This record gives sequence, C-alpha cells and structure tokens, in this order.
Amino acid sequence: MLKREYDQVCSIARTLEVLGERWTLLVIRDVFNGRRRFDQIQENLGVARNVLSTRLALLVDEGILEKRPYQQRPARYEYFLTEKGLDLWPVMISLLDWGDHHLSVDAGPPMLIRHKRCGGRVDGRGYCERCGERLGARDAYTEHGPGAAAEGRPAVEA
Repeated sequence: MLKREYDQVCSIARTLEVLGERWTLLVIRDVFNGRRRFDQIQENLGVARNVLSTRLALLVDEGILEKRPYQQRPARYEYFLTEKGLDLWPVMISLLDWGDHHLSVDAGPPMLIRHKRCGGRVDGRGYCERCGERLGARDAYTEHGPGAAAEGRPAVEA
C-alpha cells in the first residue's frame, strides 16, 4: 500500500492509497461473491489473519465495507458493501475481463458473471450479452467458469 503522504494531486494515486494493495481487492471480490464473515474470507484467500484484519479495518474506515454483528458472545461480524463499495463493481468487472483476455488459462475464464434475470453472461463493460441490459452489482451473480477446474476448483459451485 502506498504511503498516505503520497505527494501527487491525482485521483488514481488517491485511489491506490486505499485499494492498491493486492489483498484489498481480493477481500472486496470475496465480499462481492457472498463471503461476508472473517473466517470465510480468510479461508478462501489463505491470507494471514493479521493482514486480513488490517485490510477489513481499512475498508470499514474508508466506508467501502460496513461491519454488522451476527453474534454477541464472542462478538462476531459480517461485512457488507456500502454504496461506495458497490460503486467498485465496474472496476472489478473490468479487472476480471482484462485478466480473462490477457492472463486466462486455455480452458477459459475461471469465473463467469451472469445476469440474474436472464442468465446471460456479463461483458467487461457491465452489459448482459443476452439481453443487452446495463447491469449493476445487484443484478448479477458469479459462478465458476471452465477455467476454474484447470486451477483446481470444481467447474460449478456446489
């Protein structure tokens, strides 16, 4: 993560101060994919607990995630995307699309984004390839793609 004293008047630099560390975007990806509890995120990413704790605290402090209790004793929390967090959906879709085009395995993309209403695939600009509708995060879901099996995951989610 870049130092907070980064001395440039630039929106990209300011954004990187918040999102520029690898684990941060992967945490956001996991929350988009329905992993909302610390242990779910930690198990999926394999990230050190202290690193995950720091990233979650930053995302809550920045207003990207909201922390909600689901258990009192001991205190346990779930993390939900705020509107500010949901606004990252086009960024995540663009990163996914870029990776699929330039870094994907021969078997195909490891994850597919689908339109909830019609089941069509979502393209890298956030449009449904079947019905043409421009989608937001709440209009779509993810599933394992053909490349997931090549990376050691089942071809479809259980």
